[in-house]
This record gives sequence, structure tokens and C-alpha cells, in this order.
Amino acid sequence: MINIKSLKKLGLLGSLYVSQFMPFWFLYQALPVFMRQKGLSLEAIGLLQLLALPIALSFLWSPLIDRYGFTRWGHYRFWIICFQLLIACVTAICAWLSVEQNLTLLLICITLISLFCASLDIATDALAISLLQPSERGLGNAVQNVGGSLGAAIGGGGMLILFNYWGWTASLQALALIMVFALLPIFWHQENIPNKQQVVNEQSGRLSTSSTSTINTAVSIAIQPRFSFSYFQTLINFCRHPGMLSWLLILLLYSASTHMAATMYRPLLVDIGLSLSDIGSLLGVVSAIASALGGIVAGFLIASWGRKRSLVIFSILWVVTTSTYLLPTFGFTSLPILYSVGISAFFTIGIMNTATFTIMMDKSKLETPGTDYTIQSSVGILGSLGAASLSGVIAEAIGYRGVFAISLAIALVSVLMIAKVFNPTERIAT
Repeated sequence: MINIKSLKKLGLLGSLYVSQFMPFWFLYQALPVFMRQKGLSLEAIGLLQLLALPIALSFLWSPLIDRYGFTRWGHYRFWIICFQLLIACVTAICAWLSVEQNLTLLLICITLISLFCASLDIATDALAISLLQPSERGLGNAVQNVGGSLGAAIGGGGMLILFNYWGWTASLQALALIMVFALLPIFWHQENIPNKQQVVNEQSGRLSTSSTSTINTAVSIAIQPRFSFSYFQTLINFCRHPGMLSWLLILLLYSASTHMAATMYRPLLVDIGLSLSDIGSLLGVVSAIASALGGIVAGFLIASWGRKRSLVIFSILWVVTTSTYLLPTFGFTSLPILYSVGISAFFTIGIMNTATFTIMMDKSKLETPGTDYTIQSSVGILGSLGAASLSGVIAEAIGYRGVFAISLAIALVSVLMIAKVFNPTERIAT
């Protein structure tokens, strides 16, 4: 039963994920299409994905975000506000850089945006885990998927449409402004701060509990001995949990298959002859709506079907729709076919994302939510970046059809692993 308190949580998370995904989808969707129109090769477009490498490596500094924060602003609330403002500022700078004349500086700025997006993601996911009860996570991750889809519609398809009418400068200025206005909901949110903190005495090994007034000081720091040891031990302990390596491999394969196909589908649409406006409408608006609907459907089905059954059924449907990427390579390039491919693929990506995000939350401890969730997310993103970066090289060597066939094969392996080795009862949430 959804009450007013739950609706407030879902509304806040929805706004956070919309603003978080806008710059990501600008980097992932709008920029490759824009660069292809500027004449970049498929190899270069594939390698553009490496600019998102900080997102894949964000687990390296996620313990720091879990550990430190300004409690007067709210622990994760503070980080969300800071990183989102930084993203808006760098986006505004990019608006004044020419793609032709300032490419190196532009790529540096885009890398910074990627770094800040990765850090924002850590704080947002950690806040979501602390807000949502296990029974709320299905719908909570449906909201995350809907927010991501709206972010894709604005930062991906919306930006492509704006590029077509407003040009580079005005479009990026608009994106920066939207990022600033998107901060309003988190400004109104009052994050619950723990009423105590444990401080470790290295000499005596005793734990002491500081008073509530200490928590309300400007900086909240959990002091731990042998910081480097405890830092790496957190990562090691997470990966040692029973069944975790199998789950991480599933995430790696799923992400690799999805992004290998999706990355090359964009330049394929350019080569077919679609305009920026057409591509923006297809991938950034219509397909984003399909993904959002998939997320909503999954949110309700997960609650009734359970994690295992939902993930198996969703993954089989995902394999079927992944095969439709092959249709344009056999000459089926009419707009109805292209729209059907985009809608079906993104609908199943929406339901798969909601299922995997829900399980990722289940496998995250409340003590270190940012770290645990980000490790899983980073594995998926590493698979995405690796596959996306190779996709252009593969496409140049064996064509678009070869890329989509390899993506389909990886998807089949992923489904077999889900059916055979995935165990949803192996959780570490506390």
C-alpha cells in the first residue's frame, strides 16, 4: 500500500534521478550522434565512451562519500547539491567551446562532467537505499528507471532536437539551467542524520560514542585506524560474499550486450539518413517513454513474482528484443520498423534495469550503501564501456550486423547464467 510518506520518497528520488541522468545521456546519446554528423569515424565514436571511465571507476572513491559529509546539510544531501552544481557549471563552460576549434579542452570538460556524474550517482543511490524499505524497492527502482528515461529524453533526445534548432551553445546553456532548477526538491528535503557516531580509539581499541552535538558540527567524520586497510577491506569483503562474483558477472554480461548494440544503433541511424531531429525523437523521446513504461511494469511485477522469476522472464524477453537490432541490417529501414526496434529494445531494457537495480539494493548494506551499490554499478558500467568502446572497431571490421550478432550471443550467455546460478536469497542487506 502506497501512503503519503512513500509518495514523498518516490517523488524526491524521481527528481534526483531525472537530474542525474540528464548529463549522462547527453554524453552517451547526444554527443556520439552529434560527432558522427561532424564526420567522426565509428572507431572514434566507440572510443568516446571511454570519457565515461570515471563512472566505471567510481567505486574507488565511494567509501569516502559514505564516510565524510557536512551534516548540517545532510550527509548525502550535501554531496548531491555540490556535485550537481559542479556539473551545471562545467556544462555551461562547454557551451562556449567550439567542437572544431577547442576539441581537446571540450573533451577535458566532458571528462570532468563524467567524474562529477559518477560521484553524484554514489550519493543519490546511497540516499535511495537509506530511504526505501525492502518492500518499497521494486517501485523505488521503477521510479529510478522512469527518472532515467526522462533524463534520457531531456539530455539525449531533447538535446539532439535542440541542436537541430538552437545549435550547440544555446542547447548546452539550457541543459545547465535545467540542472540548477532540478536542485529545488533536494533543497527542501531534510535528510535523517544518525543520532550518534562511533569513533575508534586506535591505542586502546575501545569504541566510544560521541554526543549528538558532535554529529551536528560542520563536518561528520568516522575516524578509523589503518584507513587504507579498512578502505580496501570494505571492497574485498563485499566481493567475498557468497554468490557475489556470479552476480557481478551477470551484471557485466548484461551491460556489455545492451550497450554494444545500443552504441552502434545510433550511428547506424545516421548512416541510414535520419536527421538529428528524427533520431532525437526516436531514441530520446519515444524510446525513453518505452523504457519508463517498462520500468513501471517491472516495479509492480517484481512485488508479485519475486526477484528470481522476474529476472528470468525479463531476461528472456530482453534476448528476443535484442535480436530485432538485426532487422535494419537486412534492409528493413522504414520508420515503423526503426521505431518498433527502438521501442521494444528500450522497453525490455527498462524492465531489466528495474529488476537489476532492485537486486543491487538488496545486496547493499545500510552501513555502506554508497560503496556496496557503486561496486555493482561500476562492474556493469565497466562492461558497458568496454563493449561500447570495442563496438566501433568491430563494426568497421565486420559491419553492423556482426556487432548486433555478438551482442545477441552475449545476451544468451547472460540469460543462461541468470537461470542457472543466480540466487536472490543471497543478500547482505541489514
